Amino acid sequence: MPVIKFVNENKEIEVPEGANLRKEAMRAGINTHQGFNGLGASLNKLLNCHGLGQCGTCRVRIVKGMENASPMGTLEKLRFYNPIPDPLPCMAYIGNEQTMRLACQCTVHGDMEVETGPKLDLFGENFFA
Repeated sequence: MPVIKFVNENKEIEVPEGANLRKEAMRAGINTHQGFNGLGASLNKLLNCHGLGQCGTCRVRIVKGMENASPMGTLEKLRFYNPIPDPLPCMAYIGNEQTMRLACQCTVHGDMEVETGPKLDLFGENFFA
């Protein structure tokens, strides 16, 4: 069974093959709905799309084991590329294109390390590129 290590929470969980990343994190008591650099995390925990891929608040960065995640689907790509109505997922995606995912749209097929609520880097080298 695959093991997911949540870097920020310093927690490891064992999940069945093909499990949904968001659901398994919630079962382990980990809030994937972090908000804007941590602000609004408690509000987003209640006011989110409940796994439909619409809000973008469950974005995570897969630090290690990206090859063990399901391929990014159309719905997920639209959420990261469409700044309307919420520009935050799009802004967080810049510079993290190879590792950013929505936890609600990602299934686990092997061991991985996940960073919940990756920070926006508005002044990074890729932002204005």
